[in-house]
Amino acid sequence: MHHEHHLRSSDTIRDIVIGMSDGLTVPFALAAGLSGAGSTSGIVVTAGIAEIVAGSIAMGLGGFLAGRTEADHYRSELQREYEEIERVPEQEKAEVKEVFATFGLSAALQDEVANEMAKDKDKWVDFMMRYELGLEKPEPNRASRSAVTIGVSYIVGGIIPLSPYFLINESQKALYYSCAITIVCLFVFGYFKSKVTGQPLFSGALKVLFIGALAAAAAFLMAKVINGR
Repeated sequence: MHHEHHLRSSDTIRDIVIGMSDGLTVPFALAAGLSGAGSTSGIVVTAGIAEIVAGSIAMGLGGFLAGRTEADHYRSELQREYEEIERVPEQEKAEVKEVFATFGLSAALQDEVANEMAKDKDKWVDFMMRYELGLEKPEPNRASRSAVTIGVSYIVGGIIPLSPYFLINESQKALYYSCAITIVCLFVFGYFKSKVTGQPLFSGALKVLFIGALAAAAAFLMAKVINGR
């Protein structure tokens, strides 16, 4: 028996990717910049935690607003479709026929399917939402779950580059360990991200690693330049 294997990236996985991506990169760059400026580990930890808190709230709020916008847009289009099948049913039937025409169905069969579908307004509208507008009904409480998932993922990602600073007082030394830990995590995360999005695994992992390392290096060097060291 033939089995098809398709990788499906759920909304939750997408939210984890969004949160972890910024969570690993931004605090890492901040810690590197502060270390380059000669700040103590205590200052790096304080600033890093403040950034993680602010960043997780901002990212979570962004996810919440995006989810609410998606739900509001779906409800608006749903109402519009119900109004249109009442006001201009023949035009809506013509749009159904256009969809099935793309599948190669004959004109007679298009008429038959459109007329049959018009008998159930709910199924008719659902078909138009999916195949004319390309909209799927959002899951209940999607916005709230997205906000929590993105926010928590950001916190988890942000703690990783900061962890050496909790244990090592000398910020320059802590930075070396932070770089080593974060580089490994960026590569692993990039590999996972590439896998769930169907991209080439190794090149995708290297891309994420390069972006994170570039941001940290830029912050570190800029701090050095500003402080004249």
